[in-house]
Amino acid sequence: MTDQALPDSSAAPEPGDETPATSGVGVGPWQGPWPEGDHYDPELLAEGDRRNVVDRYRYWRREAIVADLDTRRHPFHVAVENWEHDFNIGSVVRTANAFGSAAVHIVGRRRWNRRGAMVTERYQHVHHHSDTTQLVAWAQERALPVIGIDNLPGAVPLETYPLPRACMLVFGQEGPGLSADTRAVCESVLSIGQYGSTRSINAGAAAAVAMHAWVRAHVFHQRPEAHRRP
Repeated sequence: MTDQALPDSSAAPEPGDETPATSGVGVGPWQGPWPEGDHYDPELLAEGDRRNVVDRYRYWRREAIVADLDTRRHPFHVAVENWEHDFNIGSVVRTANAFGSAAVHIVGRRRWNRRGAMVTERYQHVHHHSDTTQLVAWAQERALPVIGIDNLPGAVPLETYPLPRACMLVFGQEGPGLSADTRAVCESVLSIGQYGSTRSINAGAAAAVAMHAWVRAHVFHQRPEAHRRP
């Protein structure tokens, strides 16, 4: 089904979600009179907040964090192919959350390994598309150019390409890279400069490089103050 949000995994604890109160990670119970505001979670205020969130969102309800992020997400999307149950997807989701991606799109198999996401999928919009055709239709409806990232013959260097502000960055899976179907529909395919002996870097690393390139082009250079946390 096109543009279907993946099931929420909040019902079951996952690695990175919580740590023992004695670990020193996060913050303990709120000291003093409780702050006012519907965005605060009474349970977290009482017991402490050990989640993997920035200080701005300490003690906030998950729904409130998502709503606040929705006011500041960037207009680039990230898609990753999952034909062979790629273990890199969790890392891609975590990085997309860190760089404020509008959404992550998983193409192919619905199931994916969440361990690398460190529970950031709870705050990141994640959609599933059964094949490339559905992904492209979704992007076209929103006028998002589809741009592949893969070190293929004839690919344009990412370092010299003017990334559009609103776009869909697509990554292949570990090993085979972008599928032939996806290459055929990409407006451009971009390569990441490499200078060592290896032929490629994994999809998680490639996604991080490409997303940061977008941030440098559309956030950091135009609004230097935007990289500072409020």
